[in-house]
Amino acid sequence: MPAYNAARTIEGVFARIPHQIREEITEYVVVDDGSTDDTLAVLDRIQKRFPQVTVLRHPENKGYGAAEKTLLNYVREKKGEIAILLHSDGQYAPEKIPELMQPLKDNEADIVQGSRMLSGGALRGGMPVYKFVANKLLTSIENLAFGLSLAEYHSGYMLYHSRALDRIDFNALSTSFDFDLEMIVAASVLGLRVKEMPIPTRYEEEVSHLNPIKYGFDVLKVVYRYKRGYYHVLLEKR
Repeated sequence: MPAYNAARTIEGVFARIPHQIREEITEYVVVDDGSTDDTLAVLDRIQKRFPQVTVLRHPENKGYGAAEKTLLNYVREKKGEIAILLHSDGQYAPEKIPELMQPLKDNEADIVQGSRMLSGGALRGGMPVYKFVANKLLTSIENLAFGLSLAEYHSGYMLYHSRALDRIDFNALSTSFDFDLEMIVAASVLGLRVKEMPIPTRYEEEVSHLNPIKYGFDVLKVVYRYKRGYYHVLLEKR
């Protein structure tokens, strides 16, 4: 779980993790990405209730992708089988973890993305119309460029099997919010299986640290790099 100034929300995310899955989760790992609020104090309180919580810390904010890299490197070093990346702001539903894990456990996928754009979850959850339209537009461009047919590429609710983490050189990817997109691109280049599953979402009191204009240009940069063969050369080095 990447966390940046998440003191108001992260405790609620832990409380919503389904009881039936808690015995299967061997460790919870949170990266505090240089928070300046009370996130660390809240995490200390959470550790008293969840003793298997490990807190890693970036002394200063390095970015969303950098936090994800720290998490995935930790999972790989510990030889974890499945990594569940869940945001600390409560936008993505922890209640869906058992359902999202199943294709990985059944060897039907190497990566699972929880998609807000399937089954109308985005608009029902209050996604602003401009974000919905931008998501659809960028996804159309991406599907044409990558030769895929995903409902979206921009959800941060991602689950990885160790099969994927062992093959993708994720440390060479972005340190920003386009990291998740690059992971999907990497999976496509390497012939890994990506499965989308519908999730609900909600836009309430969450504070987004994503700049939508910068993110849009970052997405287009990924598309450009893909068409130029950048990811094929990068990933085939492994």
